[in-house]
Amino acid sequence: MRPKLHPASARVKRLREVALNRADALASENRSMASFEADLYGAASLMQTADDCFWVRRRGKAVANILQNATVQIGADELLVGRLYLGAPTAEEAERLEEAQRYLGAQPKYFGQSGHMSVDIPKLLAKGARGLQQDIEQHRSKLDPANPDHAEKIAFYDATHIALEGLCAYAEHHAEEAERLAAEESDEARKQELLQIAERCRRVPAHPARTYAEALQAVHFVNSTIHWAQRSGLICPGHPDRWLSPYYEKDIAEGTLSPAQAQELLDCSNILINETIARGLAIGLMVAGRGPDGRDVTNDISYMCLQSIRNVGLSYPGVGICWNEDTPEDLLAFGCEILAERGANPAIFNDAVISQALRNAGVTPQEACEFQNSTCVEISPVGASNVWVASPYFNLCQILLDLLHDVAFGEVQGATFEELLSAYRDRLGAAISKAVGVQNANRISTMRHRNFPLLSPFVRDCIERGQDLDCGGARYNWIECSFVGLANLVDSLAVIRELLYGPAPPSPPAPLPQGEGRTATAPSAPGLKGGVRALLDILAADFAGHEDLRQRFLTQVPSYGNDEPAVDEFAVMIADFVAAECAKYDVVLGGGFKPGFFCWVMHERLGSETGATPDGRKAGVPFADGAGPAQGRERHGPTAAVKSTTCWDHTPMLGGLVLNLKFSRKALESDESRAKLAELIKTYMRLGGMEVQINVVSREALVAAQARPEEYRDLVVRVAGYTDYFTNLSAAMQDEIIARTEFVEV
Repeated sequence: MRPKLHPASARVKRLREVALNRADALASENRSMASFEADLYGAASLMQTADDCFWVRRRGKAVANILQNATVQIGADELLVGRLYLGAPTAEEAERLEEAQRYLGAQPKYFGQSGHMSVDIPKLLAKGARGLQQDIEQHRSKLDPANPDHAEKIAFYDATHIALEGLCAYAEHHAEEAERLAAEESDEARKQELLQIAERCRRVPAHPARTYAEALQAVHFVNSTIHWAQRSGLICPGHPDRWLSPYYEKDIAEGTLSPAQAQELLDCSNILINETIARGLAIGLMVAGRGPDGRDVTNDISYMCLQSIRNVGLSYPGVGICWNEDTPEDLLAFGCEILAERGANPAIFNDAVISQALRNAGVTPQEACEFQNSTCVEISPVGASNVWVASPYFNLCQILLDLLHDVAFGEVQGATFEELLSAYRDRLGAAISKAVGVQNANRISTMRHRNFPLLSPFVRDCIERGQDLDCGGARYNWIECSFVGLANLVDSLAVIRELLYGPAPPSPPAPLPQGEGRTATAPSAPGLKGGVRALLDILAADFAGHEDLRQRFLTQVPSYGNDEPAVDEFAVMIADFVAAECAKYDVVLGGGFKPGFFCWVMHERLGSETGATPDGRKAGVPFADGAGPAQGRERHGPTAAVKSTTCWDHTPMLGGLVLNLKFSRKALESDESRAKLAELIKTYMRLGGMEVQINVVSREALVAAQARPEEYRDLVVRVAGYTDYFTNLSAAMQDEIIARTEFVEV
């Protein structure tokens, strides 16, 4: 049952505007959202600890030095604190910073991902940093420095203890600043707020949280400092309706918190994320889903997180509903209501499919039920993850173009369509094998030259194992990769089959052609004179002089996204192949190589580097934005797009995938239309879809935003897994979103 929800308070509206203005100012000045203090104080410490033979301990001291010296600031109206300092260095600091950056640039290089995860928030809230230090001391006390097997563990425990000390100092400095401001404050109400801030900062994250506000403050301190001071980016808040609800219920019962105050604090917390994370990235939180006992966990905080989308209206955080068959109808209805109003949030994740995928990957049933979209759509278990995502991205269409070139010049056999498909699978398999080798080398480099002593204590089982996150301390260590351009590849194969090898088989599809005398160089009716080489010439010319042929490719050859089995079978083939091929490999630290069809912005970046493709896509145009159809090619409505996208198995795809749909605002203006949207979402989920994301915005509004960006600075859209301000996107990405099919009815 939906609780009574509260609109944005006057304070939240003011803080929202401040955050938006600050981000706009950074963009106009071409400055990044990064504090110079991380380099300045981190390098200063590393210079002083060069005689320590353990890099992890040097890292712990460096992080502590950053946090102990970081500038703290508390703005008017703020109830939760820990905003990233973005001031410019003084002349003296600039001189030291130049030396610091030279020193850092001379350090051994490491390669590979970090972050994109959620820490063990219940552990943080239950123990606090001081409690974790006690655990560290207990484990360290059992070690013998003379034992060669214990030396590295001792260094790790020293590093984590020191880093946590820096975290506590950072919070204490905020308490001191709040008290200083309170002493100067003439408004009694604000003075009391500042004193409450000081009390909270002295309590958390050093000690266990006791209240709703303390829990929010503790989580922000930890997540934000890991992000900017230790450079492990994009640490997400996990499932607030799970870790925050006990504090909410206790405070409500005791009469120390009202629902309106709780909503305001939650909104303040979500605004504060936008004060730390640069535009163009992603931070997500999840609500609902099943708990370890199999019951749906939806509660008041679930609804409040959705309400915060409405109240905050910024690009962060993205919100995901973990849908299952027991999800309250009213929660999904509320999500559709928010979508119709705000246009990009929430996304809907399939709780059953993702939990099963995690169990298949070896995650315990107790942990598989609590997962995080690792900022966009990539999946990792909460609190126990050293999962790398999007490592790397594969350009599916470039592999095809390279193969066609080799077929045209006789370097690869392609006399039959089956030979062409076999050769493509071989090429893709070789690319996967090479990528695994690169990622394994990257992981070794991070083991030796990176380490995360502030993050590691908050990840199961780093303390218990005495190992840094980078060195195998986490329970789950797989690497996720992403394949970009699925729909363009599928549609290209459909065109190639019809153009060069003969028409598609009837529906339902027969097995793929096994020759039948057709060749890649001899046209068949309706054929192309000159075969593959002629096709390559047309593509090299970017279809100049062949627009009629391009339109035929686009409109007459069946395309993915229209429930056409003869085309969709290619998607099944590719998905099955990458799942099986990736499953052959393990990675350093174990866990395997997991595929996905996640794009972020890479469909635009890779598309900009890739020539014209046989599906009719012109050179430089973005690829399809995920696992769904290419832009503008859904000719039979959203249900057909849903059926095509779910014709293949999503469970191996822990690397993430999403079906993006776009509706006009008019399409969802009635209760009836929003109810239909909810049914469409449930259909997608019941057919095995992993995630669906929806933009609700008209073409007219997007075109207007291109022309007058100053009037649409807070227009948030779904790109390819994450939310961003439309005006923050490149022109090519804006055009890509405009080009997506806009459904005018559900």
